[in-house]
Amino acid sequence: MSADTVPVTGWGRTSPTAARPIRLRSYEEAVAAVRGCGARGGIPRGLGRAYGDAAQNAGGAVFDMTALRRVHAIDAEGGTVLCDAGVSLHRLMQVLLPLGWFVPVAPGTRHVTVGGAIGADVHGNNHHVSGSFSRHVLSFELLTADGEIRTVRRGTPLFDATTGGMGLTGMILTATIRFQPVETSLMSVDTERARDLDDLMVRLTTGDRGYRYSVAWIDLLARGAATGRAVLTRGDHAPLEALRTPGRLAGGTRARRDPLAFRPPRFPAPPSFLPEGLVNRRTVGLFNELWYRKAPRARTGRLQRISAFFHPLDGVPHWNRIYGSGGVVQYQFVVGHGQEEALRRIVGRVSGRRCPSFLAVLKRFGDADPGWLSFPVPGWTLALDIPAGLPGLGTLLDELDEEVAAADGRVHLAQDSRLRPDLLAAMYPRLDDFRALRAELDPRGVFTSDLSRRLTL
Repeated sequence: MSADTVPVTGWGRTSPTAARPIRLRSYEEAVAAVRGCGARGGIPRGLGRAYGDAAQNAGGAVFDMTALRRVHAIDAEGGTVLCDAGVSLHRLMQVLLPLGWFVPVAPGTRHVTVGGAIGADVHGNNHHVSGSFSRHVLSFELLTADGEIRTVRRGTPLFDATTGGMGLTGMILTATIRFQPVETSLMSVDTERARDLDDLMVRLTTGDRGYRYSVAWIDLLARGAATGRAVLTRGDHAPLEALRTPGRLAGGTRARRDPLAFRPPRFPAPPSFLPEGLVNRRTVGLFNELWYRKAPRARTGRLQRISAFFHPLDGVPHWNRIYGSGGVVQYQFVVGHGQEEALRRIVGRVSGRRCPSFLAVLKRFGDADPGWLSFPVPGWTLALDIPAGLPGLGTLLDELDEEVAAADGRVHLAQDSRLRPDLLAAMYPRLDDFRALRAELDPRGVFTSDLSRRLTL
């Protein structure tokens, strides 16, 4: 344990605040840390991939969970795993893929802890089929503010408050999760180009039911008739028989010999100091043009490794450095089915504002899960990364917040660092229930964060 404070940020590297890190190595240390964390409280933190301030705690403690990373039990027949909350999804893939099981929900990075995946109720490109991460969690052990460890099961208020609750109901220590069976560590992928936003939405609406995974990269610098042009990528886990077709994958002989191998590539990290303004309209415009043009107009059945399909950026450590010292803001929102006009207006405003975002994705959510602060609801979700220093960005995002709230949509709290608290209740109708349960469970505010203070959660 450390008594020194250090600057802490999210993955976006914006709004750093000083906190006291406490690295936990046992459940006993966790109980002692919670009982003695001080007046400013503490918040659990995993691998730091949330963009915003959900795992920051100015003047208080930050509980580093990453040393609690044991995999306790695996049911290789039924596909369930009991593990510590500090185990990463990357580690679970290493352990489970060779046994023929894959994580039920794969978010944009595999460097997320199980506790973080539950606390943010993460989603992936299969939400329209599989829902959020919490749908596949059978139970978890939760250390609450009174120092007690509770077993929390599906269907209870505490389960629903914790899944998506941003670590504010307590510290998850272990979880039991159900995985999905796979025959290979490869994906069978279909790719096509959409000429504009309307074309893209038609393709997603009519075609998603035929795929487990579906996501579109969207060019937010394109304007006029090309506004919202996109590359749509959809796929499913490749069966063993797909490996018998020559030419569908480089190194096919090796893949046939070891079809469940998991060997993600790793590339050099960007240097610590990069020129400021590297991500700008000119560089992003060039990237977007090349990315769109190189994509096939239509290609089916291409075999791709799991790491390339789900997590292409994970191979580059600290890739967030490319945005410079000012950092990056991720803005993600969802609006419901029937609110397509709101989506068109927002895409038009971002494109008209010439926001340089090369990481912009659009997809469709399916049925919501019961987490009170869980982000996904049925509809359309757009996520975009924007350099934090872009002039006028705060005003633009405030205006987009108003647009999203007026369309009965919401922004993603795990990525947020700037939402105004007066809009929160309109976006999250179970907010009062969450606040009431938290006040009863943790009246002294032991579990607290910069996010919870800013939004009065």
